[in-house]
Parts: sequence; structure tokens; C-alpha cells
Amino acid sequence: MRPLFTDISPRTAGKIRSRVSNPLRFRRISTADVDKIYDILSRYATAGTCDYSIGGIMMWVDYFNYSFAIVYDTLFIKGVSEEDASQVAFSVPVGPMDLRDSIELLRDYCAVNRIKLRFSAVPEAMVEPLAEAGFSSAEQLADWSDYVYDIDALATYSGKKYSKKRNHVNRFITDNPGWSVAPLSADNLPAVRDFLVRRRLAADKQESAAYEQRQVMRVLDEYQSYPYEGLVLSVPGRGVVAFGIGEVIGDTVFEHIEKMDHEVAGAGEMMCREFAAMIRGRHPEVKYVNREEDAGDPGLRYAKEQLHPVKMLAKYDVTSA
Repeated sequence: MRPLFTDISPRTAGKIRSRVSNPLRFRRISTADVDKIYDILSRYATAGTCDYSIGGIMMWVDYFNYSFAIVYDTLFIKGVSEEDASQVAFSVPVGPMDLRDSIELLRDYCAVNRIKLRFSAVPEAMVEPLAEAGFSSAEQLADWSDYVYDIDALATYSGKKYSKKRNHVNRFITDNPGWSVAPLSADNLPAVRDFLVRRRLAADKQESAAYEQRQVMRVLDEYQSYPYEGLVLSVPGRGVVAFGIGEVIGDTVFEHIEKMDHEVAGAGEMMCREFAAMIRGRHPEVKYVNREEDAGDPGLRYAKEQLHPVKMLAKYDVTSA
């Protein structure tokens, strides 16, 4: 895996620090900031984890109390640890600044603000570079690994291991003649909103699921502000029965949202297949579908495992001694 960063010269880094005592000025992230953040992520983020995507940031901006700063085209994100919301934590900076220089800016910031420098949701590829920079403690986040799939496999469900998925799709097609899919657009957004309102969370769902539900509605309300691509699955007489939303960065599509009517047999499997097929048709360069974490939800974990991930992207909390 390529590093998250490209180098700039020490002289340039020195000039950055000499212009101001510490240039990091964190402020809350809003939809007005999406374009500039996405521009940096699309050019420099190569970790493959959802935390370095617009959806991974904006869907959880309030939950993890994210704020950001940009210095020399390098993105710094401040929030809290995914394991302990009482602990301030940073994402690994993304951009052209050398890792050691970006760490020094964060060290200075943390010293002034009397907080411990901690990185959360660190991609596995960045644990060793951080260790070389003096961060000696790395703890894996057990419930936050990303599930990554081969896009061709999801777009076709070919092979013996996907036989049950094909059966569910065939059942859906048989039960719902005249089914259709359409890109998410201004024309069908009202129907998708209505579907989301009608769809109720199970009583035993955890707090994070209720938060996510609210954020999905927020995404629909501000859909044109994001670099997202969506698909809507509908059937005659019932209307919308599923929809999915994602974004493409490099060779990966991050599927941030997938909602379905669980009373319609096969709707989830059909949505998963058709979304992957749409992205594959639009973006031949995409090889992987990142369907994000299970966040410790047993049902979600089982569902993600049944799609047969080709790799799991581990993440870590990393601190100095």
C-alpha cells in the first residue's frame, strides 16, 4: 500500500513553521467545506479506509466531534477516539507535508492546549511510520475494521459461495415483476425521503444506529453538496424498497449508506448487486467496494461476513509513551 503522504522539502516545512507560531486553527466541518476536503482526499488519501472519505467524515461529524484545519494543502482532522469519546484524537494528516513535519505541528498544538497527542482510526500501513516518529503504543480497534469486497464479485454474485445471494435475487425478481433501478436524483429524492421516514429502526438498535439514521436524512436533504453517487430500487405498487449511496476515491467505492425494506425478500441483496454493477459501469478503474465497519453489531457483522470480504482493513489508536 502506498503511504498517505508525499514529501516536501525540510526548507519548505521550516518556512511554514517560521511564518506563524502554530498555523493550526481547527474549526467545525460544514457542507461548505466538502469540496476542499474532497479535493485533498482524492489526491492524497490512499489508505483505503472509510475514515479518509467524505462520507466517513461527514456522516460522523457530530458523533466524533470532528473539526479540521488545512496547512500547506495538508488536511488535519481533530475529533475524539473511536474507543473513548472523552479522549481528544486526531486523524493521520493527509497531504503533501512530510509526516514528521505534520506531527511537529500537532505536537506544538497539543502542548499549547495541554492535551495528549493521540491518533485514532490509524490505518495499519501507518502504524510503523508513526512508531518511527516516536509513537510507541498501538491498540487495534476491534469493532472498527473495514470490510472490503471485490467489485466484480458483488456485481455478479458469481461462484458457489454466492449461491444463496443469487437465490435471494431470483426470489426478488420472481416476486416483483417490473422492478426497476434508477440513479438517485432530484426527481426521486422525495420518494427516498418518504421511504426512510416509513422505515423504522428495531427497538434494540444501539444509539449509533439512531444517530446514523438521522445523518442519512441529512445527506438526502443536502445531497447535491456531496460527491456522492446513489441508486434507488423500486417495485410496482410499493415504490422505493431500497437505496444506496457511495463515493469513489481511487480504486475503491465507499458505500456509506444502504437501506432496504426488510419485508421485501431479496431487496438488500438486489440493492448490493445493482449498486456494485452501476459503479463498475461508470468507473472501470474501481476494483473494490468498501462497506465500512460493523461497529460491534452482531447482525451487521454476520451480514458483512456473508458477502465474503477479500480483505479487512484494521485500524488502531496510536499514542506516544
